[in-house]
Amino acid sequence: MRRGLWVALAAVAMTVVGCKSGEGVVVEGAAPVTAYDGPMNVPTKELDEHTPRALRLASGAAGRALECTGEIYNGNGPDGWSRDDGGDSPEEGLKLYFDLFDPGDPRSGYRVERREADRVLYSYDVGGRTKVAVVVAKDQQDRPGWGPETSASCDPSELPAAWTASHGYEIWTDRAGRRVPTGEVSSGAGDDHCGWRQVHFLDLGGRRYARDPEGLLEPGMLTAPYDDSVALPVNARDTGYRYQDQELWLTGDRGTAYLRTPGGVEAWPLLKEQVACK
Repeated sequence: MRRGLWVALAAVAMTVVGCKSGEGVVVEGAAPVTAYDGPMNVPTKELDEHTPRALRLASGAAGRALECTGEIYNGNGPDGWSRDDGGDSPEEGLKLYFDLFDPGDPRSGYRVERREADRVLYSYDVGGRTKVAVVVAKDQQDRPGWGPETSASCDPSELPAAWTASHGYEIWTDRAGRRVPTGEVSSGAGDDHCGWRQVHFLDLGGRRYARDPEGLLEPGMLTAPYDDSVALPVNARDTGYRYQDQELWLTGDRGTAYLRTPGGVEAWPLLKEQVACK
């Protein structure tokens, strides 16, 4: 259900409540500093788009409960559960959410932020602010028991660095060392089942670049060959984006992404079109 992007470790530390290995799905403790006090039963609406507005409309109370630094990253409405799936408790309803939809969110460390007779809001908090929210409901039409009603999450860059790193995400930072939203810049390895594990992609402002040292992408996908050792063009500028020891440099036409490391400069060509693994 979640439309994930590549994201990973950055050097900025983030405080989190309930992210230690081995913790249960639900942990004891106080709710976020500012608990959600709006309606729990919010009508949802599905739009055929993936905009922040569409995600908020689709995610009802869960979307309203988020406390993102940036925009909402994902939001889903009541996809429902079958007659025999419902749990005997709100916590079982939350576990059902993970079992049914396998979202790309942390699976432990949630707290009860708000409880009503027929709905419970669970939140995963970072620095006392809600970054993932799941509303479970009881006895929906033709669905007895407890199950997930709505869910929403902030950008993965707002989750703890330790969690994103352990789940294969790559999070870039800006000049000030702040983690950058994945919608702004993101990178990651290609799909293994397509044989692209040795290919690395970089997404930036609607453009995609590729590192393809073994020539695994089909001919014609790239606007130019990948080059692992080039001189940095004199008109290239430092974007300020960093991932580990890599610096991202661009020229005015943005036709090539130049990745500078202590060992030299690589030229990642622009893809002619979006590459999808078939």
